Amino acid sequence: MNGPAIQARLALEDGTVFHGQAFGACESPHSTSGEVVFCTAMAGYQEALTDPSYAGQILTLTASQIGNYGTNIQDLESAKPQVRGFVIRELARLHSNHRADDHLGPWLAKNGILGIEGIDTRALVRKLRLSGAMKGVISSDSERSDNELIEMARNSQSMSGSNLAADVSPDNPGSWTEGLGEWKSETKVYSNDQASFHVVTLDCGAKRNIYRHLVERGCRVTSMPFNAKIDEIREQNPDGLFISNGPGDPEAVEETISTLREIAGTIPTFGICLGHQLLALALGAKTYKLKFGHRGANQPVREMLTGQIEITSQNHGFCVDINSLDSVDCEITHLHLNDNTVAGFRHRAKPLFSVQYHPEASPGPHESAYLFDLFIEMMKTRQPLTESMVRTARGMNQELGLNA
Repeated sequence: MNGPAIQARLALEDGTVFHGQAFGACESPHSTSGEVVFCTAMAGYQEALTDPSYAGQILTLTASQIGNYGTNIQDLESAKPQVRGFVIRELARLHSNHRADDHLGPWLAKNGILGIEGIDTRALVRKLRLSGAMKGVISSDSERSDNELIEMARNSQSMSGSNLAADVSPDNPGSWTEGLGEWKSETKVYSNDQASFHVVTLDCGAKRNIYRHLVERGCRVTSMPFNAKIDEIREQNPDGLFISNGPGDPEAVEETISTLREIAGTIPTFGICLGHQLLALALGAKTYKLKFGHRGANQPVREMLTGQIEITSQNHGFCVDINSLDSVDCEITHLHLNDNTVAGFRHRAKPLFSVQYHPEASPGPHESAYLFDLFIEMMKTRQPLTESMVRTARGMNQELGLNA
């Protein structure tokens, strides 16, 4: 932190090169490539860095200074940072928080993540909004020319067609027993008439806070690899099936799609983010890549069954085709108000629903936590999602003061 600044560059596939200073894992000159994306959340950099949905990507944060509250071992969404690289305007030189046990720069260094600061992130984000997310390289290697870095970016792995869920999914089944802990009072989990349900999750890169919400509601959680076979799932005798978030192109996760074609909806099924996309594909709907995606903690969504508006946390670059759902007996339950893209759907005849956004947000808005209560209700009734179920779950949240 106190030594001479190490120069770094961010090179994009369109030929643009940004110059700044390296931080994190920068003692040995090296380069790292990935899809360059941006997130507009003002807080939660540690949660974002450890979110498996960012695997394969270089994350840019739009907030002007990052690192001011340090890092700690409690606020991890996975065991380690998942991003390929990190781009910010300014790294805080001091951190101040009673929960912190490390500074952001050294923490990234320990985990082998290269970052770049001191660039005009507003100019970068404007470029990504106009041109779309693009491949890029962060480099602290002064021996490489700008043209070499640009070529590295152009030749790097494309997000389209990449099954990155295979890189972040666990190799073996496991269990999760940790609840929300000290955050329960903030999230105000509805705990009336809890029943113990066994939830099997297809872990495509699940955030830990999803599991915490399920455990807090009395669920026994068994996580299984993304490519778990149907017989392996049924041997667990689950009350419900959950398909998690994760990185990459949903169409490339063929093993999970194949499994879901057979089992999704035969037991109550809930999907979030990549899980939402995989369910749509398994049912016969279509997905496509968004220009620059939705990544932030203030994305407005209309819940269509009651007309309520939710402010949501989102992180995705692919989306379900809105015109492909009706033909597979599904209907939209949630609509993104910024661009009218699908944010959630339900099957009309099966106990199956999913959302594109993150009701487990931490930090972020908590008003979508009722979706976990909907999943509990589906496991109780084994019936398709109804407007009455939504109103009941929303009423629980309003009782707890989570909805305006």
